[in-house]
Amino acid sequence: MDEDSKIAPVEDVPADSTLLFTVRDGFDTEEAILLALADGVIALKNYCPHWTDVRLDSGSGATVRDDELVCTKHGATFETATGDCTHGPCEGATIEELEIAVTDGTVYL
Repeated sequence: MDEDSKIAPVEDVPADSTLLFTVRDGFDTEEAILLALADGVIALKNYCPHWTDVRLDSGSGATVRDDELVCTKHGATFETATGDCTHGPCEGATIEELEIAVTDGTVYL
C-alpha cells in the first residue's frame, strides 16, 4: 500500500459517527465516509440516494444510531454494514460502497 491511497488509521474512525475523506481520480474528486463496524470498517460514498446532492456527513460526522446511518435531511436510515436503506423515501436503495483494505491498522483505498 502506498501513501497516496492511505485514508486514516482505523483508530481514527469514530464508533458512533463517520470519518469524512476525499477520493481523487485525476482532477475529479468525490466525498466518501468511513464507518466503524463490529468486525472492521466500511467506506461508502457520502450522499443520500434520495437526493444525491444531500451529504450524510457535512464535515463533523454523520449520525449513526443502532448500527444505522441516518440522513438528517430525510430521516432515511441505512444499514452501516451494507449501505442498504431500511426506512425512508429511498427505501430499497443502496449507498455505493468503495473498496478499501486495512493493513497494519491503517485504511487504504
